[in-house]
Amino acid sequence: MEERSVFIQTLGDYPLIKVLDFLIYSRDFDYPITEIAKNAKVNFQTLKKIWPQLEQNGTIILTRTLGGATLYKINTTNPVVQKLIELNTFLGWELAEKEQEVVA
Repeated sequence: MEERSVFIQTLGDYPLIKVLDFLIYSRDFDYPITEIAKNAKVNFQTLKKIWPQLEQNGTIILTRTLGGATLYKINTTNPVVQKLIELNTFLGWELAEKEQEVVA
């Protein structure tokens, strides 16, 4: 069984959360939408349904077109995204502290 991230464990195993989790983790890179679906382990048709919302609220941004493929990444200048990244970091540290207590 695949281990889920603390972000997904906390917020739920839903397509939107899985996409956000992947994009936050890979925020330094851009991907075509098909690769985002594959790496987030979300059905492509499901991702196509939630994609317009992500574009409209500025969660993701188009970065470039490469060989006919449009590449996207998470919009780290968006204040909501910044808070999600902050939450992800906080959850990671909380988990690390709990695991440290168990070892000690």
